[in-house]
Amino acid sequence: MELDEKKYLYLLLLLPIVVCVFLFNMYWKRKKQLEFGDLEMVKRLSPEKSVFKPVLKLSVILLALACLIIGLVNPKIGTKMETVKREGIDIVFAVDVSKSMLAEDVAPSRLEKSKQLVSQIINNLGSDRIGIVAYAGSAFPVLPITSDYSVAKMFLQSMTPDMVSSQGTSLDEAIKLSSTYFDEKSKTSKLLILISDGEDHSEGASTAAEEANKMGMKIITIGVGTEKGGTIPLKENGVVKSYQKDQNGETVITKLNQEGLKTIAKATKGGYVYGGNTKEVLEYVKNALNNIQKTEFEATQMADFQSQYQWFIGFAFLLLFIDIFLLERKTNWIKELNLFNEKK
Repeated sequence: MELDEKKYLYLLLLLPIVVCVFLFNMYWKRKKQLEFGDLEMVKRLSPEKSVFKPVLKLSVILLALACLIIGLVNPKIGTKMETVKREGIDIVFAVDVSKSMLAEDVAPSRLEKSKQLVSQIINNLGSDRIGIVAYAGSAFPVLPITSDYSVAKMFLQSMTPDMVSSQGTSLDEAIKLSSTYFDEKSKTSKLLILISDGEDHSEGASTAAEEANKMGMKIITIGVGTEKGGTIPLKENGVVKSYQKDQNGETVITKLNQEGLKTIAKATKGGYVYGGNTKEVLEYVKNALNNIQKTEFEATQMADFQSQYQWFIGFAFLLLFIDIFLLERKTNWIKELNLFNEKK
């Protein structure tokens, strides 16, 4: 069993409040009766009034409210099992989180644009498995291969330059770490989508790409930034305090290096696409995925959960309907039984 909307469980706190209101009302009525006169005399003036019926009505109302709340929570019960076969490929997103990705020559920044692109690509995937790698001067595993897209997007949004201590941009480290995500013996197609401004401060990216090609990996590179370039703002609490400077005290201008990214993609018979236009990137990746062979990599038994809210809502309305006919005077046939030894 699973609960669809657990937040509505807090409404159950209304039940003790209703009980308190009922008890206060009973206390107030008794107090007024004492002010009016002797309780025995008051009872004689209203011989048909039942002591039990108000408690019964309260119980019915409480049960109806509880059923309505449980209906809002929408409990689901697994009623049958079915086999789900998934076909797809394994995809690793390698996202550049170096400080140059903070440049705002692409709005809102290169890094935020990269996150948007990855998130949109994930939204358009079917049953492929995905993993995420962050890299700057070194590479860092963010999320292993998974089919849980919501978790992937949550980890994606948490990526910042602070998560990698070694600054710079090392594309070869990103490729090497990404290749460890894939099982070399597996027949599942392997794709690395590498997002960067292409400013590589290391050597050997092409060699790493060639090694990746040998194990059956294909690399698509996405360039984020402009060839004109931009400065790297250094912010505190969202306010720009200064700009990144080099060893000579000059303001750093970081530019998009498309040629380096094209070379990496070419080594694996992949492709390069400029990331400035989200629609074009999505179309390019979609076409690339359509040309990659998909394999069956998972067959799981999944419970088909069915909503049960209708039973609780229906029972609640039945109780409320019954409550309409529950009057506070004594019921004749119960009165004849004299269950509470009341004086006639």
